[in-house]
Amino acid sequence: MDKKIGSILFSTRLMAVLFIVFAVAMGAGTFIESKYNTDTARILIYNSWWFEVIMVFFMINFIGNIKRYQLLKKEKWATLLLHLAFIFILLGAFITRYISYEGMMPIREGATESQVFSDKTFLTVFVDGEYKGEMKRRVFEKQLLLSPVTNNDFKLSGDFDNVPFEVHYKNFIMGAKQKIQPDAKGTLYLKLVEAGAGGREEHFLKEGEVQNIHNVLFALNKPTDGAININTKGAAPTIQTPFEGNFMRMADKLQGKVAKDIEQPLMMRSLYSIGEKRFVFPDPPTKGVIAYESNNDFKAKTHEDALMITIKAEGQEKEVTILGSKGKIGEPQTVKIGNKDYSFFYGSKAYVLPFKIQLNDFIAKKYPGTEKSYSAFESQVTVKDSLETFNAQIYMNHVLDYKGYRFFQSSFDPDEKGTVLSVNHDFWGTNITYLGYFLLYIAMMAILFTKHSRFADLKRKLEAVKAKKAVLAAILFLMFSFNGWTQEHNHSGHIQKMPSTKEIDSLINKYKVSEEHAAQFGRLIIQDAGGRMKPINTFSSELLRKVSHSDKYKDMNSDQAFLSMTQFASAWIQVPIIYIKAGNDSIRKIIGVDSEAKFAPFISFFDAKGNYKLTPYLEEAFKSANPNQFEKDFIETDKKVNLMEAALSGRILKIFPIPNDPNSKWISYLELNESGMKGMDATYTKSILPLYFGSLSNAATSNDYKSANELLESLNGFQKKFGSTVMPSEDKIDLEITYNKYDVFKNLPYWYLTAAVLMLLLTIIEIFKSRKAIRVSINVIHVIIGLLFVLHTLGLIARWVISGHAPWSNAYESIIYVAWATMFFGLAFDRKSKLTVASSAFVTAMILMAAYMNWIDPEIANLQPVLNSYWLMIHVAVIVASYGPFALGMILGFVSLLLILFTNEKNKNKMDLNIQELTYINEMALTIGLIMLTIGNFLGGQWANESWGRYWGWDPKETWALISIMVYAFVIHARFVPALRGKWIFNLMSMFAFVSILFTYYGVNFHLVGLHSYASGEAKSLGWIWETLGGIALLGAISYPKYRKYYKK
Repeated sequence: MDKKIGSILFSTRLMAVLFIVFAVAMGAGTFIESKYNTDTARILIYNSWWFEVIMVFFMINFIGNIKRYQLLKKEKWATLLLHLAFIFILLGAFITRYISYEGMMPIREGATESQVFSDKTFLTVFVDGEYKGEMKRRVFEKQLLLSPVTNNDFKLSGDFDNVPFEVHYKNFIMGAKQKIQPDAKGTLYLKLVEAGAGGREEHFLKEGEVQNIHNVLFALNKPTDGAININTKGAAPTIQTPFEGNFMRMADKLQGKVAKDIEQPLMMRSLYSIGEKRFVFPDPPTKGVIAYESNNDFKAKTHEDALMITIKAEGQEKEVTILGSKGKIGEPQTVKIGNKDYSFFYGSKAYVLPFKIQLNDFIAKKYPGTEKSYSAFESQVTVKDSLETFNAQIYMNHVLDYKGYRFFQSSFDPDEKGTVLSVNHDFWGTNITYLGYFLLYIAMMAILFTKHSRFADLKRKLEAVKAKKAVLAAILFLMFSFNGWTQEHNHSGHIQKMPSTKEIDSLINKYKVSEEHAAQFGRLIIQDAGGRMKPINTFSSELLRKVSHSDKYKDMNSDQAFLSMTQFASAWIQVPIIYIKAGNDSIRKIIGVDSEAKFAPFISFFDAKGNYKLTPYLEEAFKSANPNQFEKDFIETDKKVNLMEAALSGRILKIFPIPNDPNSKWISYLELNESGMKGMDATYTKSILPLYFGSLSNAATSNDYKSANELLESLNGFQKKFGSTVMPSEDKIDLEITYNKYDVFKNLPYWYLTAAVLMLLLTIIEIFKSRKAIRVSINVIHVIIGLLFVLHTLGLIARWVISGHAPWSNAYESIIYVAWATMFFGLAFDRKSKLTVASSAFVTAMILMAAYMNWIDPEIANLQPVLNSYWLMIHVAVIVASYGPFALGMILGFVSLLLILFTNEKNKNKMDLNIQELTYINEMALTIGLIMLTIGNFLGGQWANESWGRYWGWDPKETWALISIMVYAFVIHARFVPALRGKWIFNLMSMFAFVSILFTYYGVNFHLVGLHSYASGEAKSLGWIWETLGGIALLGAISYPKYRKYYKK
């Protein structure tokens, strides 16, 4: 019996089931989190008993397989370390959850704190009563994790002096807000809605009480000196205030004055402005009781919840409603039963540290010229202990570690006068997990290089197949398929005659500046909204590409076009230049252009009174959490109109550095009056542009740009004099303009695709006609693909130098980096198979094309503070590069199934050798990808621990990366399950598995909500997943009969 149980617990079948169930459960958790919130996902999935049972069985399976597969032998040490690593990681996770704690510590400047508010919520009960003649207190608590969509039922029981009590759950209201429940026996209440900088706030004035609302006193039916008195006892309600003010009735805009200390009729549904207060009384006073209702905002980062409970003691039962949330202890509610007081708290638990932290100063650094775009923030603190006192700095990716407590910079107060530190106390959990990571890294590297590993075995088998390799006959069909695809999708560019008047064309062409002078203008530096310093050429290039989907306007390059817009904005507002997406005729109808028009002028988006025609439609689109395609088209068009407005108004042309500004702010011509400049600087900045544009008008007709060039040089000198601290070097400007000019990543996919198709075609021809010229041509194209890869690499390096950070920090950069990694691994296997190189080039082209989908912005931007770390280069580089070999495995699986499909009696021996070769390369690629993904994911855990104080938080990105690890681990281990052995099932699974990678990148970034969601809600529906899975299943189904006939043993 024991042996039978052991054989089940240690079996590969159980391992396979665990991989799949664990992955499916985590995937479901990410969707639950996206729809509701993290707490709901934790209740239903991550913290559930059955989910932890899966991890326990994983640990048992890992331990059992050490014995079953004799991993203690010295030649299997790498595999042993791998299994031990996961055992330690799982053990560390259990310790972290059940023994350690973490929380938040808010501190204001100058204050000293020793309390940490837990990240978990508790129900705490204080029972106060007399015991043996003295007043005593007993404390009871229960950890709670609640959600409005789950079963929250719980019970807390205890006793005081042998008198038992029970607390039972009744209801949970997330994001609770007060309301008046009408009750004829209740108290009179009057609702007040306050409008302020913090937004709308609701208050309820209670009859007979004076309430302090943000340092202003209000009294209902209780005359009080110095308060705003509301009286509802007379024939009509009245108001008397200690301040003068005014009111405006909402319905008819009637306005009136509020006199000081004089009782006046109270105007309902009117906006009162008294002193610094603005408020409305929307409803007449109502008799009732205070109740709570949910705001139904699952995504709110901060909210106060209401927990309704009942307490039973000494034969009595009472209902209590308590308010609380994470980050604070909560206000107590006390009831008396018998001679005992029961006080209830709901919220965080306060842990008291054995030392104190004093915040000396909080420093928020911003990108040059910005108000809310932060480049870094840090807390300068003093640690006060009985043994020592010392100063320390805490900032993003730089922690304070003291006595087993780690402090991280989490957030800060809006006024920048206070900080919020994340505090973690998890010495054993973190260190045991890190030991697992360390063993994991060693084991993964060893698997690639030790001679007794599976990877080494695959290399030996591949060499054996190469010795017998025959011609690939059936690849001809693949070639024609690819060629057909490119013919079908390689549409010519759109050439549309611009609908414009002769007068506008004549004006623009008459004053068009030369390319040489426009290039000099394009070298001027501007400061964008995010604080990045860039040449005008970068903005002008982005302007035309984003607004008109072109690099030029007629025969004008981007610098010429932008310079002309700046000079003659009144003419350009009538130029049809804003691209309108095909298929949405509603936009064309709303703005009044022809239903066939592809471009619209800026002026058509406004009516005769200057009202923006898209406003009502945009309000609905922005309200939608998941906008439909119709709404997305409006949002996309609005972005283009805003970009044109920034260009035409001159708002984007922030070319003037403010002298001696502490934040290195640059401004446009429109902002000069508010800049505070005086003397010659003010005179110069106000006159230089009018002089420059005047000289341009003369130069355009005389072709003499001497004066214009001198004025540009003068402006450049002004920038260098007052903005040298943030100006890029001349070499960097040259590099960025060259990068903009050639835009290699836009053309690279077509070059890759052409080379891939030609290489496949020549390979097929050589099968039937072996000629030296054909072999040379194949090698030449191979070299061309290598040169394209070099160009790809140089493009990434250029982007790195221009931005100043590693080029994989946003959606666009990560896509082109994945494409680079795919081509890199394809070339790494070039000695094994020419087909691998061609297939890699094809996949690389497809990935690069995806980078130019309309919701992906290729703009170079500044980094968020958390990304400003060496971890960006390590973690992101490794994990994103892993997508390359996975993509290679997918295409090789596809090719292998096609070869199986076209196998016949005559060619089966040759096909078998080629399928074996591709399958071995496939498994090697997946092994490399799995090693990189695993290392990259756990490196991300270390980064998270250094940044936020926790190495795992079930963020959708890290969760889906782990799901992909589980999926590919299942694929690679499937050979241990007899029913899942064979070339057909392995190649089919390598294709299915790639869908998890697609979702890890694409789905998380664009569909789910989390720390890694670049553009949540902007992409199309998830229907592509089912279409992809269906296509793969269809290919598997039609190829299986041939596999069963010719290959299955």
